[in-house]
Amino acid sequence: MSTIIEIPTAEKSLAYAMKNFADYNHWANCTLINWLRTKPAEILEIELKSSFSTIRLTLIHILETQRYWLSVIDPTSHYTGQDFDGDLEATFDALMAQSQELAEYIESLSTEQIQRETLVESQWFQSNFPNFEYIMHVVNHTTYHRGQIITMGRNLGFTDAPMTDYNFYNVMAK
Repeated sequence: MSTIIEIPTAEKSLAYAMKNFADYNHWANCTLINWLRTKPAEILEIELKSSFSTIRLTLIHILETQRYWLSVIDPTSHYTGQDFDGDLEATFDALMAQSQELAEYIESLSTEQIQRETLVESQWFQSNFPNFEYIMHVVNHTTYHRGQIITMGRNLGFTDAPMTDYNFYNVMAK
């Protein structure tokens, strides 16, 4: 008896990749936050030279940016602007919940919805890209700032940062 192996189309592969990328983003954010929870809260509020002056403020930027891009690809989402100003624990909880919400929404999208173009008109730019471009952007943006947080932690004396690379997720963490 032979087994028929279905070779996915490029479209199905793209949808799989975007869903996996969003799941990775959620896992990596949770991994980072669980690591940060092992550190004294007052140290995470120390001001450093970086894009944002503290680890908490960098996490809030990640949260708000993910909220914005979800509102771009989800027509039912209503983002009203950066309004989150929680303490450290609230920031941790909100970012993990928002990362899960983003991943679940992307998981719910059909291949056609992932490829559908969405017009963005903001004060900074205008674009009309397929949703997968926005998904790739938000995950890449979050990865960039997770790297900053690791560097900020290193400057605070933390030497035990977790591995959050995409390949590590695919090989070891899924």
